Amino acid sequence: MASSRKLSSANLTERIAARIAPLLPAHSSILIGLSGGVDSVVLLHLLSQLAPRFSWRLSALHVHHGISPNAGAWAEFCSRLCARHHISLHIEHVDIAPLRALGIEAAARKLRHAAFAGQACDFVALAHHADDQAETLLLQLLRGAGVRGASAMPLLAERARSPGVLRPLLHCSRREILAYAEAHGLQWIEDESNADDSYPRNFLRHRLLPLLEEKFPAYRNTLTRSSQHFAEANVLLDELAQQDSALAIHAETLAVAALQDLSQPRAKNLLRYFLHTCGAPMPQAVQLDNMLQQLCNAREDAAVCIAYGNWQVRRYQGGVYAIPALVEFDRNLILPWRDEAELDWPALNKRLHFIRSQGIGISLAKLQRAPVTLRLRCGGESLRPYQNAAVRTLKNLLQESRVPPWQRDRMPLLYCGEELVSVPGVAIAAEYQAAANEAGMQLLDE
Repeated sequence: MASSRKLSSANLTERIAARIAPLLPAHSSILIGLSGGVDSVVLLHLLSQLAPRFSWRLSALHVHHGISPNAGAWAEFCSRLCARHHISLHIEHVDIAPLRALGIEAAARKLRHAAFAGQACDFVALAHHADDQAETLLLQLLRGAGVRGASAMPLLAERARSPGVLRPLLHCSRREILAYAEAHGLQWIEDESNADDSYPRNFLRHRLLPLLEEKFPAYRNTLTRSSQHFAEANVLLDELAQQDSALAIHAETLAVAALQDLSQPRAKNLLRYFLHTCGAPMPQAVQLDNMLQQLCNAREDAAVCIAYGNWQVRRYQGGVYAIPALVEFDRNLILPWRDEAELDWPALNKRLHFIRSQGIGISLAKLQRAPVTLRLRCGGESLRPYQNAAVRTLKNLLQESRVPPWQRDRMPLLYCGEELVSVPGVAIAAEYQAAANEAGMQLLDE
């Protein structure tokens, strides 16, 4: 029996290698999400066996939520485990308290995702498996999720400007993972919350799915297949939305007229796609219906603002904007600029970029006349936008540039001494514009 278990675990190793090796170039850096539970311990063991063969560089991250009284012991266990495998471990301490309104599970998941996204690596390896895939699909359907929410987790999800997310165990059952751990004499920790079936996922895992398996032994495969069908349907819906968005979305703004011209299901699909491209969370079905109705049917001059979660959807001059909810800010804010390449501007929750240029932008030489600061609008500002032009009020310049009203009092204004030099994206005072071949600086926000 022992030899058959060893053979089975060897087969699992080769199955994993066959699936992921074609996706990961040699010398890739792989960060393993290590909770200390059996799934992540098996993942670490498997990758440590395969890494020398494929020249991968491994490290690990343990997120210390501090929810359980045993959290410190779990972190120590992960440290000892990584030390035995000669794998470097980073322990990220996070505070769940500010996100408790989301629920403990959702808050912890959000904090984990943020921790992984901030790491310097090529790929993040997570220990999701076939049972997780089935549980997730059922949970999403019970929550009334749409096609995107019910889509399968992919083996590899590549993301712009963030590490790719790899799930090597996705086609393995929980039973296979436990068999591998036992065959190799692995040790792991048990999170006491996993036995609490008041959590929806635990209720499915401990009470519903065992009953389902009695009647439908292959439910993992069939539910995975269904979630893959949802994923394919989601690709088609995204392709349709991309076609509809070609003339409808410009500079992170969606044209209201495009929504009005489409059938309701197609308009909702385009609006969902727009929100997704902005990084906004998906609204509930009722919220989306209400959002579409207000955007399409409100008076032309109405100040439409639909709040959901920590986001807002606004309408201005025929365009739809999706932005993180605006927060209170210090109206007396003044930031000195001392030649930094970047500065955070809290009033708009944006980062400002100071980019060196030649012959365009703001003259660096003229900025030497007095201290340079960034300030907020206080009323009465004006500047001459180009040579031989009349002096224009900032109010008129902002209106002509179609700057949305909710941004106008929050915009950074660049001053040299007490002279207004620039309003990013709107105008540069003629007296401060860089001459041909003169060193300049462009001020941009992300």
